[in-house]
Amino acid sequence: MKKIIIDGNSLTLDDLVNVARYNFPVEISKEALENVKVSRQIVDDIVEAEQISYGITTGFGKFSDVAISKEECRQLQKNLIMSHSCGVGNPLSEEIVRAMMLLRANALSKGYSGIRCETLDVLISMLNKGVHPIVPEKGSLGSSGDLAPLSHMVLTMLGLGEAIYKGVKMESKDAMEKAGIKPLEYLGAKEGLALINGTQCMTAVGAITIYDAMNLMKTADISLCLTMEALNGITCAMDERVNLVRPHKGQFNTAKNVLKIVDGSEMVSEQGQLRTQDAYSLRCSPQIHGAVKDALEYVKNKIEIEMNSVTDNPIIFPGEDQKIISGGNFHGEPMALAFDFLGIALSEMANISERRLEKMVNPALSHGLPAFLVNQGGLNSGFMIVQYSAASLVSENKVLSHPASVDSIPSSANQEDHVSMGTIAARKARDIMDNVRKVIAMELLTSVQAIDLRGKKKLGVGSEAAYNIIRDHTPFIDKDRIMYKDINICEDLIKDNLLVEVVEEALEEEILLFEEIEPSKQLSDNL
Repeated sequence: MKKIIIDGNSLTLDDLVNVARYNFPVEISKEALENVKVSRQIVDDIVEAEQISYGITTGFGKFSDVAISKEECRQLQKNLIMSHSCGVGNPLSEEIVRAMMLLRANALSKGYSGIRCETLDVLISMLNKGVHPIVPEKGSLGSSGDLAPLSHMVLTMLGLGEAIYKGVKMESKDAMEKAGIKPLEYLGAKEGLALINGTQCMTAVGAITIYDAMNLMKTADISLCLTMEALNGITCAMDERVNLVRPHKGQFNTAKNVLKIVDGSEMVSEQGQLRTQDAYSLRCSPQIHGAVKDALEYVKNKIEIEMNSVTDNPIIFPGEDQKIISGGNFHGEPMALAFDFLGIALSEMANISERRLEKMVNPALSHGLPAFLVNQGGLNSGFMIVQYSAASLVSENKVLSHPASVDSIPSSANQEDHVSMGTIAARKARDIMDNVRKVIAMELLTSVQAIDLRGKKKLGVGSEAAYNIIRDHTPFIDKDRIMYKDINICEDLIKDNLLVEVVEEALEEEILLFEEIEPSKQLSDNL
């Protein structure tokens, strides 16, 4: 298993997922450790000289004008962690907690935070040995960073609070003992602040969400193709020429994906063959799917910047012009806006997927398919309530898409008078994505039923592979049965990436997401 080396500058989204989801081991680079030592020495010198410096020899927030003696510095940091551990609600998943721990370690390894190497080592050991703090998901304002969630993480480092070890919830001290990790005896000056003053909770949630959303966009294109075949959809709207004269990357790539996936299909049509135009949910799918892809690319870029950023306060700048500067890098606004955008974009995928589902089940819109895709309708309800369920999720997403970032409630006696609510935005985006995945699972299940009822002919090279794996796991529905099980199976095919994998294998290339526009050679020659 590959080891992920962190240095504060080069962590990728793939690295993060490999550590968070697949338990890849982590190590700090030697150069990074040297940088950490340099900044730590500066902190020690300030404490020894009893200089006034925010968060090192002062209180926090509104208490920034309260001086703290050299003898009280350690107690100050421990008090900070205990008093700020005010998270509530359900615990974050272990993979999100792991992502949060990795991101915090990576930020600290840049060498601008003043942490001790031994403190950083405990955090890395917890990652590598699978000690996962219990971190409640609610309680962060997203400025001064994710104070409450990160405090719960640090509790475990001190042998306080609760953690999960090998799937069992227990006291942190017991988890650390079982894993063979010695908890920190104390937090030195600034260390508590360095560990919790940052955006790592919201970034962890958002990073895992964007990673899964990218796979989901590939699945959405596959689902679109199966629906087009179920409805004898017109492929002319996917013509390269149409999408080159409005050259948004996502739009172009979506149209290209569709033509590749349905290549060779006997169930799609051309304009004028069966009808002149399709409804927007088919004809405008490159524009809609494409816009979502473009939004995801923007968010992904923002996340990758944040993953390798210093987000605590104050920031220690070693060197000839040594300086400690109090700034606002902990403010989550760059992430808050991005995650609200992500949620809005993803909700559109559920919107259009449900409309395509409705076209298949509604006899007034399905171009000849039986009502609700079942024989003996009336006795059988078929896919009637599948559409109900999809509509419910779409409606819920519309509520969740209200931006969190437009809200702000001042805190710390108005010292912190504007906050981002970025962590709420990230959690909402995650919830929206979960709903979208379910809706697309419903569309997949519905589309293969419609294909069978249409009288299945040869499908496209990619859609045939998709159809086969869905039918390998779910049966044709000739009479009413318990439907949620089949929906869950289709969702699992998405979660496990099996659907994308079989289609990409059939295509012998990856489904496009963010690739630059490349017209076909034939068209290029004519332009």
